Amino acid sequence: MGMKLSNFNFDLPPELLAEYPAPNRDEARLMVLDRANKTIEHKMFKDLIDYFDEQDVLVLNNTKVFPARLYGNKEKTGARIEVFLLRELNAETRLWDVLVDPARKIRIGNKLYFGEDDSLVAEVIDNTTSRGRTLRFLFDGSYEEFRNKLTELGETPLPKYIKRDVEPEDAERYQTIFAKNEGAVAAPTAGLHFSKHLMKRLEIKGVNFAEVTLHVGLGTFSPVEVEDLSKHKMDSEEIFIEQKAVQTINTGIEQKRRVCAVGTTVMRVLESSVSSSATLNEYQGWTNKFIFPPYDFSIANAMVTNFHTPKSTLLMMVAAFAGHEFIKEAYAEAVKERYRFYTYGDAMLII
Repeated sequence: MGMKLSNFNFDLPPELLAEYPAPNRDEARLMVLDRANKTIEHKMFKDLIDYFDEQDVLVLNNTKVFPARLYGNKEKTGARIEVFLLRELNAETRLWDVLVDPARKIRIGNKLYFGEDDSLVAEVIDNTTSRGRTLRFLFDGSYEEFRNKLTELGETPLPKYIKRDVEPEDAERYQTIFAKNEGAVAAPTAGLHFSKHLMKRLEIKGVNFAEVTLHVGLGTFSPVEVEDLSKHKMDSEEIFIEQKAVQTINTGIEQKRRVCAVGTTVMRVLESSVSSSATLNEYQGWTNKFIFPPYDFSIANAMVTNFHTPKSTLLMMVAAFAGHEFIKEAYAEAVKERYRFYTYGDAMLII
Protein backbone atom coordinates (compact mmCIF):
# COMPACT_ATOMS: atom_id res chain seq x y z
CA MET A 1 0.00 0.00 0.00
CA GLY A 2 1.25 3.48 -0.87
CA MET A 3 0.78 6.70 1.05
CA LYS A 4 -1.74 6.83 3.88
CA LEU A 5 -3.82 9.70 5.23
CA SER A 6 -1.76 9.74 8.43
CA ASN A 7 1.39 10.53 6.37
CA PHE A 8 -0.04 14.02 5.86
CA ASN A 9 -0.75 15.02 9.41
CA PHE A 10 1.29 17.72 11.18
CA ASP A 11 0.81 20.13 14.05
CA LEU A 12 -0.42 23.49 12.80
CA PRO A 13 -0.70 26.17 15.50
CA PRO A 14 -4.16 27.76 15.03
CA GLU A 15 -2.74 31.30 15.15
CA LEU A 16 -0.88 30.62 11.86
CA LEU A 17 -4.19 30.39 9.95
CA ALA A 18 -4.36 33.73 8.14
CA GLU A 19 -7.52 35.71 8.93
CA TYR A 20 -6.55 38.65 6.71
CA PRO A 21 -4.53 38.96 3.48
CA ALA A 22 -1.12 40.68 3.41
CA PRO A 23 -1.50 44.50 3.08
CA ASN A 24 -0.29 44.27 -0.55
CA ARG A 25 -0.88 41.25 -2.75
CA ASP A 26 2.73 40.70 -3.80
CA GLU A 27 4.15 41.31 -0.33
CA ALA A 28 3.15 38.00 1.18
CA ARG A 29 6.16 35.88 2.07
CA LEU A 30 7.45 33.32 -0.42
CA MET A 31 9.27 30.11 0.43
CA VAL A 32 11.24 28.78 -2.55
CA LEU A 33 11.90 25.03 -2.74
CA ASP A 34 14.51 23.78 -5.20
CA ARG A 35 13.76 20.10 -5.78
CA ALA A 36 17.08 19.25 -7.45
CA ASN A 37 19.28 20.82 -4.76
CA LYS A 38 16.89 20.31 -1.83
CA THR A 39 17.33 23.94 -0.77
CA ILE A 40 14.83 26.22 0.96
CA GLU A 41 14.96 30.02 0.53
CA HIS A 42 12.89 32.72 2.22
CA LYS A 43 11.75 35.58 -0.04
CA MET A 44 8.87 37.97 -0.71
CA PHE A 45 6.27 37.07 -3.32
CA LYS A 46 7.38 39.89 -5.62
CA ASP A 47 10.80 38.15 -5.83
CA LEU A 48 9.07 35.46 -7.89
CA ILE A 49 10.20 37.36 -10.99
CA ASP A 50 13.84 36.37 -10.27
CA TYR A 51 13.02 32.71 -10.96
CA PHE A 52 11.53 33.23 -14.44
CA ASP A 53 13.08 34.12 -17.79
CA GLU A 54 11.92 35.11 -21.24
CA GLN A 55 9.56 32.54 -22.83
CA ASP A 56 8.87 30.78 -19.52
CA VAL A 57 5.15 30.17 -18.98
CA LEU A 58 2.93 30.95 -15.99
CA VAL A 59 -0.42 29.15 -16.14
CA LEU A 60 -3.23 30.98 -14.31
CA ASN A 61 -6.76 29.95 -13.31
CA ASN A 62 -9.07 32.76 -14.46
CA THR A 63 -12.17 31.53 -12.63
CA LYS A 64 -14.17 34.19 -10.80
CA VAL A 65 -15.73 33.70 -7.38
CA PHE A 66 -19.40 34.60 -7.12
CA PRO A 67 -21.02 35.74 -3.85
CA ALA A 68 -22.17 32.23 -3.00
CA ARG A 69 -23.23 32.64 0.63
CA LEU A 70 -26.82 33.77 1.25
CA TYR A 71 -28.80 34.13 4.46
CA GLY A 72 -32.52 33.44 4.39
CA ASN A 73 -35.40 32.80 6.75
CA LYS A 74 -37.48 29.69 6.92
CA GLU A 75 -41.22 30.09 6.34
CA LYS A 76 -43.45 30.11 9.46
CA THR A 77 -40.61 29.83 12.03
CA GLY A 78 -38.42 32.61 10.59
CA ALA A 79 -35.31 30.60 11.57
CA ARG A 80 -32.13 32.05 10.01
CA ILE A 81 -30.66 29.62 7.49
CA GLU A 82 -27.33 29.88 5.69
CA VAL A 83 -27.50 28.74 2.06
CA PHE A 84 -24.23 28.14 0.25
CA LEU A 85 -24.69 27.97 -3.52
CA LEU A 86 -22.58 25.14 -4.95
CA ARG A 87 -23.59 24.88 -8.57
CA GLU A 88 -26.34 25.78 -10.96
CA LEU A 89 -28.08 22.64 -12.23
CA ASN A 90 -30.53 24.26 -14.62
CA ALA A 91 -30.58 27.95 -15.58
CA GLU A 92 -34.09 27.83 -17.01
CA THR A 93 -35.78 26.33 -13.95
CA ARG A 94 -33.46 28.18 -11.49
CA LEU A 95 -32.34 24.88 -9.97
CA TRP A 96 -29.27 24.86 -7.69
CA ASP A 97 -27.26 22.43 -5.61
CA VAL A 98 -26.66 24.06 -2.23
CA LEU A 99 -25.45 23.39 1.29
CA VAL A 100 -27.72 24.49 4.12
CA ASP A 101 -26.84 25.20 7.73
CA PRO A 102 -28.34 24.17 10.10
CA ALA A 103 -29.29 21.23 7.88
CA ARG A 104 -31.51 19.42 10.37
CA LYS A 105 -34.15 22.15 10.15
CA ILE A 106 -34.62 21.95 6.38
CA ARG A 107 -36.92 19.44 4.74
CA ILE A 108 -38.32 18.88 1.26
CA GLY A 109 -41.18 21.31 0.63
CA ASN A 110 -39.84 24.01 2.97
CA LYS A 111 -39.71 27.55 1.58
CA LEU A 112 -36.91 30.00 2.33
CA TYR A 113 -37.18 33.78 2.00
CA PHE A 114 -34.24 36.07 1.15
CA GLY A 115 -33.79 39.85 1.27
CA GLU A 116 -35.47 42.38 3.54
CA ASP A 117 -38.52 42.44 1.31
CA ASP A 118 -38.51 38.64 0.73
CA SER A 119 -37.85 39.46 -2.94
CA LEU A 120 -36.33 36.03 -3.52
CA VAL A 121 -37.97 32.78 -2.49
CA ALA A 122 -36.62 29.23 -2.79
CA GLU A 123 -38.30 25.89 -2.36
CA VAL A 124 -36.46 22.77 -1.20
CA ILE A 125 -37.13 20.02 -3.72
CA ASP A 126 -34.55 17.36 -2.90
CA ASN A 127 -32.22 16.13 -0.16
CA THR A 128 -28.95 15.17 -1.80
CA THR A 129 -26.66 14.58 1.22
CA SER A 130 -26.83 15.20 4.95
CA ARG A 131 -26.04 18.92 4.45
CA GLY A 132 -26.81 19.25 0.75
CA ARG A 133 -30.13 20.14 -0.83
CA THR A 134 -31.50 21.02 -4.23
CA LEU A 135 -33.37 24.33 -4.28
CA ARG A 136 -35.63 25.83 -6.90
CA PHE A 137 -35.61 29.61 -6.78
CA LEU A 138 -38.99 31.20 -7.45
CA PHE A 139 -38.36 34.49 -9.22
CA ASP A 140 -40.51 36.37 -11.73
CA GLY A 141 -37.88 38.39 -13.60
CA SER A 142 -35.48 37.48 -16.39
CA TYR A 143 -32.49 35.20 -15.85
CA GLU A 144 -30.20 38.24 -15.84
CA GLU A 145 -32.33 39.93 -13.16
CA PHE A 146 -32.29 36.71 -11.15
CA ARG A 147 -28.45 36.50 -11.25
CA ASN A 148 -28.23 40.18 -10.31
CA LYS A 149 -30.49 39.48 -7.35
CA LEU A 150 -28.21 36.61 -6.21
CA THR A 151 -25.20 38.93 -6.49
CA GLU A 152 -26.99 41.65 -4.53
CA LEU A 153 -28.07 39.32 -1.72
CA GLY A 154 -25.00 37.07 -1.61
CA GLU A 155 -21.77 37.72 0.23
CA THR A 156 -18.15 36.80 -0.47
CA PRO A 157 -17.84 33.12 0.50
CA LEU A 158 -14.80 33.30 2.76
CA PRO A 159 -13.80 29.87 4.07
CA LYS A 160 -15.29 28.81 7.40
CA TYR A 161 -11.97 28.93 9.27
CA ILE A 162 -12.08 32.75 9.00
CA LYS A 163 -14.22 33.58 12.00
CA ARG A 164 -14.50 37.33 11.49
CA ASP A 165 -17.28 39.04 9.54
CA VAL A 166 -16.86 39.62 5.83
CA GLU A 167 -15.48 43.11 5.22
CA PRO A 168 -15.89 45.30 2.10
CA GLU A 169 -12.27 44.73 1.04
CA ASP A 170 -12.83 40.95 0.94
CA ALA A 171 -14.93 41.32 -2.22
CA GLU A 172 -11.78 42.48 -4.01
CA ARG A 173 -9.07 40.57 -2.13
CA TYR A 174 -10.81 37.18 -2.34
CA GLN A 175 -10.60 37.44 -6.12
CA THR A 176 -7.54 37.24 -8.38
CA ILE A 177 -6.84 40.29 -10.53
CA PHE A 178 -7.22 38.09 -13.63
CA ALA A 179 -10.61 36.61 -12.62
CA LYS A 180 -12.94 36.55 -15.64
CA ASN A 181 -15.19 33.48 -15.84
CA GLU A 182 -17.70 33.41 -13.01
CA GLY A 183 -18.42 30.05 -11.45
CA ALA A 184 -16.19 29.36 -8.43
CA VAL A 185 -17.35 29.16 -4.81
CA ALA A 186 -13.78 29.51 -3.55
CA ALA A 187 -10.80 31.48 -4.85
CA PRO A 188 -7.80 29.79 -6.48
CA THR A 189 -5.66 31.10 -3.65
CA ALA A 190 -2.15 30.90 -5.16
CA GLY A 191 -3.27 33.46 -7.74
CA LEU A 192 -4.29 35.98 -5.08
CA HIS A 193 -0.65 37.05 -4.66
CA PHE A 194 -0.27 38.47 -8.16
CA SER A 195 -0.51 42.28 -8.35
CA LYS A 196 -0.91 44.35 -11.51
CA HIS A 197 2.62 45.68 -10.95
CA LEU A 198 4.17 42.20 -10.70
CA MET A 199 2.24 40.97 -13.77
CA LYS A 200 3.54 43.97 -15.74
CA ARG A 201 7.13 43.33 -14.65
CA LEU A 202 6.85 39.65 -15.66
CA GLU A 203 5.38 40.67 -19.01
CA ILE A 204 8.24 43.14 -19.64
CA LYS A 205 10.71 40.35 -18.83
CA GLY A 206 9.12 38.27 -21.60
CA VAL A 207 7.31 35.70 -19.46
CA ASN A 208 4.21 34.28 -21.19
CA PHE A 209 0.86 33.82 -19.47
CA ALA A 210 -1.64 31.10 -20.30
CA GLU A 211 -5.13 31.09 -18.78
CA VAL A 212 -7.21 28.02 -18.03
CA THR A 213 -10.42 27.74 -16.01
CA LEU A 214 -11.37 25.45 -13.14
CA HIS A 215 -14.47 26.49 -11.25
CA VAL A 216 -13.46 25.66 -7.70
CA GLY A 217 -16.15 23.76 -5.81
CA LEU A 218 -16.14 22.70 -2.19
CA GLY A 219 -14.83 19.27 -3.23
CA THR A 220 -11.33 20.73 -3.20
CA PHE A 221 -11.73 21.24 0.55
CA SER A 222 -13.69 18.09 1.41
CA PRO A 223 -11.95 16.17 4.18
CA VAL A 224 -10.36 12.84 3.30
CA GLU A 225 -12.04 10.27 5.51
CA VAL A 226 -10.24 7.10 4.39
CA GLU A 227 -6.76 5.99 5.47
CA ASP A 228 -6.15 4.36 2.08
CA LEU A 229 -5.90 7.36 -0.28
CA SER A 230 -6.74 5.30 -3.37
CA LYS A 231 -10.28 5.00 -1.95
CA HIS A 232 -10.91 8.79 -1.73
CA LYS A 233 -13.22 10.22 -4.39
CA MET A 234 -12.95 13.90 -5.38
CA ASP A 235 -16.06 15.86 -6.34
CA SER A 236 -16.11 16.85 -10.01
CA GLU A 237 -15.28 20.43 -10.97
CA GLU A 238 -15.81 22.05 -14.35
CA ILE A 239 -12.74 22.89 -16.44
CA PHE A 240 -12.00 24.70 -19.71
CA ILE A 241 -8.74 24.60 -21.67
CA GLU A 242 -8.80 26.68 -24.83
CA GLN A 243 -6.58 26.44 -27.91
CA LYS A 244 -4.67 29.65 -27.14
CA ALA A 245 -3.51 28.30 -23.76
CA VAL A 246 -2.68 24.90 -25.28
CA GLN A 247 -0.44 26.56 -27.84
CA THR A 248 1.42 28.73 -25.29
CA ILE A 249 1.95 25.81 -22.88
CA ASN A 250 2.98 23.26 -25.52
CA THR A 251 5.46 25.73 -27.02
CA GLY A 252 6.93 26.14 -23.52
CA ILE A 253 7.25 22.35 -23.16
CA GLU A 254 8.78 22.02 -26.62
CA GLN A 255 11.36 24.72 -25.87
CA LYS A 256 12.13 23.12 -22.48
CA ARG A 257 11.11 26.33 -20.70
CA ARG A 258 9.84 26.62 -17.15
CA VAL A 259 6.09 25.88 -17.23
CA CYS A 260 4.66 26.90 -13.87
CA ALA A 261 1.21 25.94 -12.58
CA VAL A 262 -0.08 28.76 -10.40
CA GLY A 263 -2.00 26.76 -7.81
CA THR A 264 -3.26 23.24 -7.23
CA THR A 265 -6.36 23.97 -9.34
CA VAL A 266 -4.20 24.73 -12.38
CA MET A 267 -2.16 21.57 -11.79
CA ARG A 268 -5.37 19.51 -11.75
CA VAL A 269 -6.53 21.12 -15.00
CA LEU A 270 -3.21 20.41 -16.73
CA GLU A 271 -3.04 16.80 -15.56
CA SER A 272 -6.65 16.18 -16.62
CA SER A 273 -6.00 16.61 -20.34
CA VAL A 274 -2.62 15.16 -21.28
CA SER A 275 -1.91 13.71 -24.73
CA SER A 276 0.01 10.45 -25.28
CA SER A 277 3.06 12.55 -26.14
CA ALA A 278 2.89 14.40 -22.77
CA THR A 279 1.56 17.66 -24.17
CA LEU A 280 -1.66 19.48 -23.34
CA ASN A 281 -4.96 18.95 -25.19
CA GLU A 282 -7.87 21.34 -25.56
CA TYR A 283 -10.72 20.31 -23.26
CA GLN A 284 -14.06 21.35 -21.88
CA GLY A 285 -15.79 19.17 -19.30
CA TRP A 286 -15.36 17.92 -15.76
CA THR A 287 -12.48 16.59 -13.73
CA ASN A 288 -12.38 14.65 -10.48
CA LYS A 289 -8.65 14.02 -10.64
CA PHE A 290 -7.03 13.33 -7.27
CA ILE A 291 -3.24 13.63 -7.22
CA PHE A 292 -1.24 12.10 -4.38
CA PRO A 293 2.23 10.50 -4.14
CA PRO A 294 3.66 8.74 -6.04
CA TYR A 295 2.62 10.57 -9.23
CA ASP A 296 4.39 11.46 -12.49
CA PHE A 297 3.54 14.98 -13.66
CA SER A 298 3.37 15.52 -17.42
CA ILE A 299 3.01 19.25 -18.10
CA ALA A 300 4.24 21.67 -15.40
CA ASN A 301 7.79 21.59 -14.02
CA ALA A 302 7.24 24.36 -11.45
CA MET A 303 4.42 25.32 -9.15
CA VAL A 304 3.19 28.22 -7.00
CA THR A 305 0.97 27.23 -4.10
CA ASN A 306 -0.15 28.39 -0.65
CA PHE A 307 0.50 26.57 2.62
CA HIS A 308 -2.16 23.93 3.16
CA THR A 309 -3.82 22.37 6.16
CA PRO A 310 -3.03 18.91 7.57
CA LYS A 311 -4.51 15.88 5.76
CA SER A 312 -5.84 18.02 2.87
CA THR A 313 -5.90 16.84 -0.75
CA LEU A 314 -3.99 20.04 -1.60
CA LEU A 315 -1.10 19.07 0.66
CA MET A 316 -1.07 15.60 -0.92
CA MET A 317 -0.72 17.05 -4.41
CA VAL A 318 2.10 19.36 -3.35
CA ALA A 319 3.88 16.40 -1.69
CA ALA A 320 3.54 14.45 -4.95
CA PHE A 321 5.20 17.34 -6.80
CA ALA A 322 7.98 18.29 -4.39
CA GLY A 323 8.58 14.92 -2.72
CA HIS A 324 6.95 13.83 0.53
CA GLU A 325 10.03 14.10 2.75
CA PHE A 326 11.05 17.48 1.30
CA ILE A 327 7.54 18.89 1.89
CA LYS A 328 7.55 17.61 5.47
CA GLU A 329 10.85 19.42 6.03
CA ALA A 330 9.55 22.62 4.34
CA TYR A 331 6.34 22.64 6.37
CA ALA A 332 8.25 22.15 9.63
CA GLU A 333 10.37 25.14 8.59
CA ALA A 334 7.23 27.15 7.69
CA VAL A 335 5.74 26.54 11.15
CA LYS A 336 9.05 27.42 12.83
CA GLU A 337 9.38 30.63 10.76
CA ARG A 338 5.73 31.56 11.41
CA TYR A 339 4.58 31.52 7.79
CA ARG A 340 0.86 32.20 7.41
CA PHE A 341 -1.26 29.27 6.26
CA TYR A 342 -4.34 28.68 4.13
CA THR A 343 -6.47 30.99 1.96
CA TYR A 344 -5.09 34.40 2.92
CA GLY A 345 -1.67 33.02 3.85
CA ASP A 346 1.81 33.07 2.36
CA ALA A 347 3.06 31.26 -0.74
CA MET A 348 5.52 28.65 -1.87
CA LEU A 349 7.33 28.32 -5.21
CA ILE A 350 8.52 24.82 -6.08
CA ILE A 351 11.06 24.60 -8.90
